[in-house]
Amino acid sequence: MSDQDIDDVDRAILYALQEDARSMSSGDIAERTGTSDSTVRKRIQRLESDGVIKGYSADVDYQQSGYQHRMLLYCTASITERGDLVPEILSIDGVVSVQELVTGEQNLLVTAVGESDSDITPVAQRLLEMGITVADEVLVRSHETTPFGGFDSGDGSEDET
Repeated sequence: MSDQDIDDVDRAILYALQEDARSMSSGDIAERTGTSDSTVRKRIQRLESDGVIKGYSADVDYQQSGYQHRMLLYCTASITERGDLVPEILSIDGVVSVQELVTGEQNLLVTAVGESDSDITPVAQRLLEMGITVADEVLVRSHETTPFGGFDSGDGSEDET
């Protein structure tokens, strides 16, 4: 699916789901977009099958759940191997995300959580064992997100059945 395939209604659906996918019903989204409930359901199914919507997950406050340490590990891996390493990195206990970076010397950003520093140290050690260089470690105090404003296209008054 290309950007041209995503119209204002799709963007409004994506924005609404980013705001609160758990309690946002297709009827609520239909009202926002000026479309029918069935249109919203069909669009969500298409966005899911096309891989635009990759899944739904809880936004966990790790500090509130007892994991006081969130560490960002800026890493360098072989450019030809970095994509293949992502699943293995994600399988490391304590790792919650991996991002491939395309500019700069570091080309992977690994986020790990733990109750203490001693929970994060094995993550870095495992990365080193995989042949990945850990260039920098940053302790994160807080992490907040917001829906992407590019999906908030206004009234979404386009109608499709």
